[in-house]
Amino acid sequence: MSHVPVLLNEVLENLQPQPGQNYIDCTLGEGGHTLAIAKRVYPNGKVLAIDLNHKSIERFESRIKNQELRKNIILVNDNFANLKKVVVLYKFKPIHGILLDLGLSSWLLEESGKGFSFLKDEPLDMRYVDIPKFPNAYLTAETIVNQWPEKKLETIFRKYGQERYAGKIARAICQTRDKQKIKTTGQLGDVVKRAVLNRYLPSKIHPATRIFQALRIVVNDELENIRKVLPEAVDILERGGRIAIISYHSLEDRIVKRFFLKASSGVSPGLRIITKKPIRPGPEEIKINPRSRSAKLRVAEKI
Repeated sequence: MSHVPVLLNEVLENLQPQPGQNYIDCTLGEGGHTLAIAKRVYPNGKVLAIDLNHKSIERFESRIKNQELRKNIILVNDNFANLKKVVVLYKFKPIHGILLDLGLSSWLLEESGKGFSFLKDEPLDMRYVDIPKFPNAYLTAETIVNQWPEKKLETIFRKYGQERYAGKIARAICQTRDKQKIKTTGQLGDVVKRAVLNRYLPSKIHPATRIFQALRIVVNDELENIRKVLPEAVDILERGGRIAIISYHSLEDRIVKRFFLKASSGVSPGLRIITKKPIRPGPEEIKINPRSRSAKLRVAEKI
């Protein structure tokens, strides 16, 4: 199935890219948003696209290498939390708009072999980055699951996964790892399922969903990266420039919402909130791309 960028029309409508302008896509992923924005700013505008996973960049680069638009796109393998440093390094200005799509790309989920999905039996890695490019990124989901104390596991499952059976699941993991190391997503998924028994049967959600979310957030320090990038993004934006953020769960959305509210309450430089309520995908988009169903788009303008 071809890649379908989430809320693409809504992103373009709200960011309003024009020929000759410069934009940043902080989360390249499979490149759908980047490509669409690059087409709007062509021929003299540019898009700086950042991704933490170098294979995502390589895959996108191979797709566009023969396209005229290639010269308008700058690809950077880095963490968007380092946004200001990247902008200085590439002398990228002025900046008229910034996009963050905080979702996990389909390729990372289905083909990267990094253990993001409980539907496949893969090593419990969950790092977006690759060694040796980021040698300090040593923490993996396997390390957390097999070495962290039960109470700490319960805390992260409850805090980052909002899992009501966090205690039961943490206890089951610790009991299992005492006998045998938990090395794969399949093993972990089985442990979680046994721990909650039939409690999730009436629900559409897999019992391991929230556990995998919590582990991924901790491994990649996702929420802290969002908190770090938001003020940097506002700072580097031109006045009148817009920032659009697509979040997929309440923890992300809460950070974005609170930041927008604070930045629109009189601080300088401030924001004017464009979306009083987050924009959600319609029934047609959800039908085509079921993973978009939890997406929320918030947009603000620098004043």
